[in-house]
Amino acid sequence: MDVILRQDVADLGRAGEIVTVKEGYGRNYLLPRGLAYAASAGNKARIAAEAKRRVHVAASEKTAAEQLAAALATADLTFTAKVGEGDRLFGSITSADIAAKLAELGHPIDKRIVDLPEPIKLIGVYKVPIRLHHDVRPEVRVWVVKG
Repeated sequence: MDVILRQDVADLGRAGEIVTVKEGYGRNYLLPRGLAYAASAGNKARIAAEAKRRVHVAASEKTAAEQLAAALATADLTFTAKVGEGDRLFGSITSADIAAKLAELGHPIDKRIVDLPEPIKLIGVYKVPIRLHHDVRPEVRVWVVKG
């Protein structure tokens, strides 16, 4: 049985590919779960249209991410914090703090795309990458100073 995959299926293929599977696997697993269409002429046209739409959406998302990256590349964030011995902060600067400061500057982003491996606990200058798109990762400079 030939089927057209709607989604990536492990050990079988990627979305949009036409693959040959056993009748039972296609009829009892792939088709009922919506993972594939039967390989008919109409479904081939439907998958081609979905692929074209997916490419268009991905291109528009990438251009939007590049525009935001250009704006974020010039952004410098300054945090004033109380410090103790050894210039260690009382508390820390987290990805939520960075996202909130960017929102104040007019660039609202989700705190989950701020790629901060661990909170900032010392004063200094840090470059923090932002994951806007898998190809677009601008860095924002974060200044932490004594307050």
